[in-house]
Amino acid sequence: MPAKRPKVPRAAGVVRRRRQPAHASTGLASTELQAAAPPAEVAELHRAIEGDGGKVLSIYREPYGGRWVMMTALPIELVEPTPFQRNLSDMHVRKLELVIGKIGRFLDPIIAVRAPRSQQVAKYWTPNGNHRLSAMKTLGAKSIVAIVVPEAAAAYQILAMNTEKAHNLREKSLEVIRMYKELARLDDVTEETYVLEFEEPAFITLGLCYEERPRFSGGAYNPVLKRVEAFLKNPLRAAIELRRERAKTMLALDDQIVTQVEALKAKGLTSPYLKSFVV
Repeated sequence: MPAKRPKVPRAAGVVRRRRQPAHASTGLASTELQAAAPPAEVAELHRAIEGDGGKVLSIYREPYGGRWVMMTALPIELVEPTPFQRNLSDMHVRKLELVIGKIGRFLDPIIAVRAPRSQQVAKYWTPNGNHRLSAMKTLGAKSIVAIVVPEAAAAYQILAMNTEKAHNLREKSLEVIRMYKELARLDDVTEETYVLEFEEPAFITLGLCYEERPRFSGGAYNPVLKRVEAFLKNPLRAAIELRRERAKTMLALDDQIVTQVEALKAKGLTSPYLKSFVV
């Protein structure tokens, strides 16, 4: 068997070639997005939105997967972020407030789903658009333009959909564990069912660690966890107990690592990567 050829490092200043577009086209043509009548469940959602005081501006199928969506204007007081989202970035919200107020336009619709519990004040959740929503509320907007997705499962696809502001490891992990707990309450499937939503199994364990210890140095352990963690085949309600045990083990290990790091610092070793080195 011939030996593998060593990788040749790219020369400085050489731009990586962009991926070429697929030769075969897919999805719908522009004239097909509204060519069919919407199904009954979409029509029912249409009536519900207008019953809530909203306005459906357009019903169409999105061009890639051909799934039905609605461009709507929703009363802003009825929209809230999904309850398992990361905390807002004040700096990001302030920037949005400044830009929206300065140009006098809101041109970037949020994504929304109808909330599963109708008895609550908020009838719509946004898995992608919390910063824009907060900025518009602060600016005193009465309504917000939203693309409403009929499938409630979209609310749990935050990490895959959220491109508004990149998540750091702590934010990803906390969102995943909050989502995990909500899904464990609603559903009795396994972790493997939500691979897209959870993204990586390590985020589940790290999320529990961050909940217990907000200043936990997850970045030092994540490279190792990514190699050894896997999605569990147990139902979520049982699997979370196993995850809690793993998190306890991680925190106990972290206590020992901190002791070792402090001992090395006392000997004069100082480096921002010292903890990662010890791990």
